[in-house]
Amino acid sequence: MKFGDKELFLIEDGGFRLDGGAMFGVVPRVMWAKSDPPDDQNRIALACNTLLVKTGDANVLIDTGCGGKWSDKERDMFAVDEPRTLITDLARVDLMKEDITHVIYTHLHFDHAGGGTYIDNDGQLKTQFPNATYYAQRGEWEVANNPNLRDRRSYKPENLNPLAESGQLQLIDGDQEVLPGISVRITGGHTEFHQVVFVESNGYTAVHNGDLIPTASHLPTPFVMAYDLYPEQTMAYKEPHMKEAAEQGWLMVFEHSARRNEKVGHLVVNEKGRHNLEPFDLDGNEYTPVK
Repeated sequence: MKFGDKELFLIEDGGFRLDGGAMFGVVPRVMWAKSDPPDDQNRIALACNTLLVKTGDANVLIDTGCGGKWSDKERDMFAVDEPRTLITDLARVDLMKEDITHVIYTHLHFDHAGGGTYIDNDGQLKTQFPNATYYAQRGEWEVANNPNLRDRRSYKPENLNPLAESGQLQLIDGDQEVLPGISVRITGGHTEFHQVVFVESNGYTAVHNGDLIPTASHLPTPFVMAYDLYPEQTMAYKEPHMKEAAEQGWLMVFEHSARRNEKVGHLVVNEKGRHNLEPFDLDGNEYTPVK
């Protein structure tokens, strides 16, 4: 859809499942199972919703999903579902991988950075987007390349090494504008250097929330993943972030929301002072701000 002088497209990279208890941390199952019913292994359905921004001069991808470098064991463990992939979804908007000029990572966990690389027909690891510059926070990159015992399953060398080896990696430090109208803000919480990405144009603002608010079911402030390394940081950033989103009418993108009507929307405050999602029409051709 048109978004000021830019265009936005929700690009999906299939789905997968993670343990519901881990996704909601200390929140009791009875409180999340109604909205996110688990399967017989207690896993809930998740999506990989990346955001494509067309500026006229650049094609910018925010996160890259899980990618396809799964082992058979991993496909079974995570119940990988790939009716749509990053590359096939880009083709829907008439783009090939060579057309992507910039990739901005919220962080470098496998379900956000996995699609940035692939294995070619000769079995060689390559960057997925040969003409793109890949952006990541320097602190996040350093942690990803020196993970501790808790982190190492989330940070995979096959998602990282090709970026450095190709010379396409650009490390950034702190909050900044990466491209005109596209900026990042460090949130901490999920990882120490996790960031959200803002897209601004003609007075409109869209925010890709990464894992700060992974799904619309995580809007209540205490609903924080057990995967978050610094949960108190998540809650401290999340509350004022949502307040500003509601007041300013930001268009919010939720990376892991699997239900179509919860992938993108505006926040509104209900009679109890809590934030609800007002879904956005994904079939619209032009952005209509919230009233």
